[in-house]
Amino acid sequence: MTDIHADQRVAVLADAQNLYHSAHSRYSRNVDYASLLSEAVQNRRLTRAIAYVIRADSPNEESFFEALVDIGFETKIKDIKTFGDGSKKADWDVGMSLDAVTLADHVDTVVLCTGDGDFSRLCSHLRHEGVRIEVMGFASSTADELKESADTFVDLGDREDTFLL
Repeated sequence: MTDIHADQRVAVLADAQNLYHSAHSRYSRNVDYASLLSEAVQNRRLTRAIAYVIRADSPNEESFFEALVDIGFETKIKDIKTFGDGSKKADWDVGMSLDAVTLADHVDTVVLCTGDGDFSRLCSHLRHEGVRIEVMGFASSTADELKESADTFVDLGDREDTFLL
């Protein structure tokens, strides 16, 4: 990557739901969040690391949330909503976007760990505000508009041994 230096203040925002589904559908493996955070920061000054997670009452999810905290992430947890027709919904798009906009005045770089194309407008807005945007996701499941709206894109699938458990 270019245009990075040790004095940069970095915020890392990880869309755990998106990463989980991408890693499982393509590789049947889990994301290595310690490596993800380390590679996202790259010896720069970490300001905030937030993992956005969904509580779905599945086995081991509480230990996963605790592991994220031990790694260095602050966790923001949302309960999954089940509707009358049985459908379920939970996402952090608005919450992540609001946090990114709020943090923009306090950081030089925002690293979005997601493949969700809904964040492309956020990237364009933050870049317009002078914030460097780096996206880390699996290329096979990352929206083209998200890749194109970032300053850099890191394909987690290119380095499975680093980013997957």
